Amino acid sequence: MTLVISQKRSPLVSKAKKPIKKKKKPKNYYFNQTTENAIIRYNNTDDVNLKNKIYNEHISYAFDKLAENIIHTFKFYYFDVPSEQVKHEVVSFLVMNMHKFKEGKGKAFSYFSIVAKNYLILHNNKNYKNYKIHDKMEVLDYGSNIKEKQNISDVADFNKEYVNEMLEYWDNNLTNIFRRQKDILVADAVLEMFRRRDNIENFNKKALYILIREMTGSKTQHITRIVNLMKKYNANLTKEFQETGQLDTANTGSFL
Repeated sequence: MTLVISQKRSPLVSKAKKPIKKKKKPKNYYFNQTTENAIIRYNNTDDVNLKNKIYNEHISYAFDKLAENIIHTFKFYYFDVPSEQVKHEVVSFLVMNMHKFKEGKGKAFSYFSIVAKNYLILHNNKNYKNYKIHDKMEVLDYGSNIKEKQNISDVADFNKEYVNEMLEYWDNNLTNIFRRQKDILVADAVLEMFRRRDNIENFNKKALYILIREMTGSKTQHITRIVNLMKKYNANLTKEFQETGQLDTANTGSFL
């Protein structure tokens, strides 16, 4: 009698199926090309109702998640108010700066990530302590008749009205003078120091450069180039203010 051995495999030794790998979502899946396109459309229309519709449908959630992620990623927990309120403040700051984003000058996600981080760095109590020093400090010397070694509060005391008008001029002309997105980010970070001058204690030039590098990711050489160009403009603004007592903040013509 011949013994026939079956060639079929036992179910117990059947080849195991490989687990199906789930496709990972990109980290910024909530802020994608659709979001960027919506921001461009938002900036290109003057219709308030359309702006609200675009923002609510395509931008609001992305800004909310962006702010939330940056707060937790970089551990911006040292605020005197609840984190949810901090998030709302960051989102408001992003909305205020939407008009500065220019199509074709870089990705919207990167730009607004830096803008959000800028706000948080300048308002985070721990960062103030990290950068605080106790000697008499010097500031980025804006204005031809402002001494190189003065702190920010001295600039404000020198002429608060001038500083406010200077900031208004730059707000109106920033994207006319600087075309590249990375230049705009550095220039706006410098201006943000002046906007928040009452909240910044005793920053010297080195500390300010460190802070601007942290805010923008730019190298010192790049920051210096932007600051030097801004100083040339500001020398003319100072002269105009001294001669007329005011600045033509809507002027878009080049001084240089």
